[in-house]
Amino acid sequence: MTRFEVVRDPLWDNIRLDPEALAVVDTPAFQRLRYVRQLGHAFLVYPGATHSRFEHALGAYHLARRALSQLEDAGDVRLDAADRVQLKLAALLHDIGHYPFSHSLEEAGLPHHEELAARYLADGELAQRLAELGTPAQRLLPLIQCRAREPLAGLVSGSLDVDKLDYLSRDAWMCGVPYGVIDVDRLLTSLTLAPGQDGHPTLALHEKGLAALESLLFAKYQMYRNVYWHHAVRSATAMFKRVVRRAIAEARVRPDAVAVATDDGLIHELLQRDPTGLARSLRERHLAKRALDLAATELPADTPTWPSDDPDLLERVEDRLARDVRLAPGELFLDFPAKAAMLAHDLPLVKRDGTVTQLGGAAAAAQLGLPRVAAELYRSARRLRVFVLGAARVDAKRIVELVMMPREAVQALVSGER
Repeated sequence: MTRFEVVRDPLWDNIRLDPEALAVVDTPAFQRLRYVRQLGHAFLVYPGATHSRFEHALGAYHLARRALSQLEDAGDVRLDAADRVQLKLAALLHDIGHYPFSHSLEEAGLPHHEELAARYLADGELAQRLAELGTPAQRLLPLIQCRAREPLAGLVSGSLDVDKLDYLSRDAWMCGVPYGVIDVDRLLTSLTLAPGQDGHPTLALHEKGLAALESLLFAKYQMYRNVYWHHAVRSATAMFKRVVRRAIAEARVRPDAVAVATDDGLIHELLQRDPTGLARSLRERHLAKRALDLAATELPADTPTWPSDDPDLLERVEDRLARDVRLAPGELFLDFPAKAAMLAHDLPLVKRDGTVTQLGGAAAAAQLGLPRVAAELYRSARRLRVFVLGAARVDAKRIVELVMMPREAVQALVSGER
């Protein structure tokens, strides 16, 4: 008799874990995800947002299982048992390399969590279990790292993957906000296969799922605007990035140890010796306050990327600005998060007459209303903020001018005495 377990989940009700999933879930590497919160410091704003990467991973596995069953029942695909297990395990393990506190440490300059997945999949008890299941790391990593060419790779990492379907739904549910409402059932039953831009079959969407896709994209915009980029969440994130970068620079913690830590384990380690005082401030929710808060719509459309992708330069800029307003280094934070692909989508669309078009770029505007306003929605979700840990006034005009300067000019500026 086939052995399986059923997990009760507040979002999807019953999640059935088949034998291969049970073998993976019962490893130390996967159990660690119980102690890594899905939304980092968002619980400081939304008390219910204490859900973990563990339950999100189970949700992604559940949706992958449902999607594969739907595709097979519709006759769109015929998978052998090994391919089915491979796709489900890739969905289950897509976040196995994740850092504590969501994506904060990737913003701080550490490698992306997809790169760290190899560390867990290629060594230790998890690697042994995968080998026993006939699904070694070299088969799963391309799916997790968005390098696979299989027709159904888009289920694990793509425009309409199970990761997005679960985290948007789960985050909204646990935060208690009405922004992440997605017609998941409609989207799953609208999945099919069609030729991609290279002519090879790939995951596609039937025309009947267009409205549901548009609701997903709008839910994503709403969640970034109201939850992920909430001002208090971003203040805590900026403080956390600084305290971890300082601890690494002073060799009080090692980057490889940070990568395998849990949320509470890392905070405990940081609290042991914290010359900045930031770790304790975070623990007690004494957050930096806004000295400036501007919508990106008040800035020119094309802003340089250095505030979001150059943490070393950003830290130097922050400390120079702090000195100018008579604050100490580490008491002022400049925050201008970016996610250019927030509303991106690129997959084939199968029309009711059977013809196939690409649902991306200029062609998307003919099928969806959202792409026509996507750029402005993205800009309205972004905020340029300056947070301070003390009484200080900042010159908004000067900050905007600074943020609009090219990277090289800013580097020259902070290297001089102006």
